[in-house]
Amino acid sequence: MELFVVHSTPGRDMDLVKATLPDHLAYQKQIEAQGVLFLAGPVSDATGEEMQAQGMMIYRARDMAAARAFAEADPMHSAGARSFEIRKWLVNEGSINVSVALSGQSAEFS
Repeated sequence: MELFVVHSTPGRDMDLVKATLPDHLAYQKQIEAQGVLFLAGPVSDATGEEMQAQGMMIYRARDMAAARAFAEADPMHSAGARSFEIRKWLVNEGSINVSVALSGQSAEFS
């Protein structure tokens, strides 16, 4: 599996974005359960202070075509509420630390 970064940008119809949000979140949950969705969430503006409806998702997929198919199937994209750009991500450096508390039913990344 390879990693793909999807940058998602809202269109001009924010009512459509809001109306599509429940289906989008259900889709994200579905592909997370399938092992496709690695991480996802909103991205701030350049100051780091304002969340301006930009989004980023990281998918695990066998190739670009498969990743694109997942992005196109997202209700936000298929309904035309948002557009997206997708890039393959070759991860060379870094680390991920995860703490899972089973009895507390929580997980933490650092």
